[in-house]
Amino acid sequence: MFSSKILLKKLQNKKRKTRKTPKPISKHPKSRTQDLSTDDGFTLKGTSKSNLYGVQPLGNFYFSSSPQNSRNTGLGNIQTLTDELVLDILAFLKGTHLGVLSAVSKSFYVFCNHEPLWKNLVLEKCEENDEGFEFKGCWKSTYVASCKPEFDVAKAGGKGFKVKDFYSDYLFQSWLCANLEMKDEWLSRDNVVRRKGISVEEFVRDFEEPNKPVLLEGCLDNWPAMEKWDREYLVEVCGDERFAVGPVKMKLDEYFLYSDQVREERPLYLFDPKFANKVPILGKDYEVPEYFNEDLFSVLGDERPDYRWIIIGPAGSGSSFHIDPNSTSAWNAVVKGSKKWVLFPPDVVPPGVHPSSDGAEVACPVSITEWFMNFYESTKTWKKKPVECVCKAGEVIFVPQGWWHLVINLEDSIAITQNFVSRRNLLNVLDFLKRPNASTLVSGTRDRVNLHDKFKKAIEASFPGTIDELLVKAEKKKAEQEKPTFWDTVKDSNSGGFKFSF
Repeated sequence: MFSSKILLKKLQNKKRKTRKTPKPISKHPKSRTQDLSTDDGFTLKGTSKSNLYGVQPLGNFYFSSSPQNSRNTGLGNIQTLTDELVLDILAFLKGTHLGVLSAVSKSFYVFCNHEPLWKNLVLEKCEENDEGFEFKGCWKSTYVASCKPEFDVAKAGGKGFKVKDFYSDYLFQSWLCANLEMKDEWLSRDNVVRRKGISVEEFVRDFEEPNKPVLLEGCLDNWPAMEKWDREYLVEVCGDERFAVGPVKMKLDEYFLYSDQVREERPLYLFDPKFANKVPILGKDYEVPEYFNEDLFSVLGDERPDYRWIIIGPAGSGSSFHIDPNSTSAWNAVVKGSKKWVLFPPDVVPPGVHPSSDGAEVACPVSITEWFMNFYESTKTWKKKPVECVCKAGEVIFVPQGWWHLVINLEDSIAITQNFVSRRNLLNVLDFLKRPNASTLVSGTRDRVNLHDKFKKAIEASFPGTIDELLVKAEKKKAEQEKPTFWDTVKDSNSGGFKFSF
């Protein structure tokens, strides 16, 4: 058992994401075979199950005939703790202890069956044993099956009982975010600039130099991957190779078994930087679009940071708000499926997102759906509105360096993404790599501290004079921006009006 001092220290060091209290929903949604709408205009997915343990939003308690919230009566003296803190404490327990504690009261029964607790147990076990997992419909059943293979979880899994008068915004919203359809208004705004067939020079002038996003069409027409990359092909060519899925590694058939069944707030995302080394034919099934051919990190050879990934995920999976690593720019090409993108320029922090002062950590909503529920509406009134689009199969989006972006898959999706350094952002990357806390910020490489010096020396050896030329150009550009305009020269600094000298 943990002492109170050790437990408090662990909780203080625990990295958390924020969760905003949801608006009360006057009626608890029931399960049907068709889409359902709540009173707030949200629509549940057609295959949604009713909340397994009967958890209701806290607002419903004020309309209840019962004077008690069974959430509180079943927790005893720790009822004053927030739901999040209760779950943080329970996360220190092993599966056996969670099972025993779930029999103490109806409240502990609900908390101890919270799926993310069992998800963490499964992933920890997989990490320790360096293995994947066979998903059994829910995380608790998956954990039990991994510990006791002889036990038939199919006969017992998923049959929980509903607890009457249990009200919790935190637990209810976790279920709600896992089962909501994306609202039409979240998908309808499409203000990204789209281009097809432009020259490399036009791309550099209009988008890369001014650091603006663009969606490019027609770039993938000659990719073999567009025709070949379906599930059957990928499973066949990848065989027993394992790919990075969150903190674990899985074979593709294992991952697809999981992604077909899962319905959770934050689905696991296959995001592997070594895919082309593991399965070389995958690297030959696509080519870098001509707009992104200049990649100066390539001068480092095998010592370069991770830069390309295959991305596979079900609807609802994706990446919450972040800025791409090492101050690089990126491109993301959709091979199958579609993705919703929301991007904010470097000087605008998205609502609900709270980066630390040194940029090393970011606090944000627990899930992408939660961000849309609680913060998306506010962006409509912002002076600097986000750039948005739905990127479909065959399309490529350019993500400039420093831009905040969120991505959510709208259906089962497969994509390729690469980060790169060109002359347009070389100085930004060098500045980033030499920051005092580079050992914390730099990612994708083991040698974080020396990466700046290695990269700079390699650039100077491969492209002599390039850095000096870019520095001169940057100084000239800065001077032009600071140069007073004609109207500034004729403005009377004392009166604030204009000064005419004839």
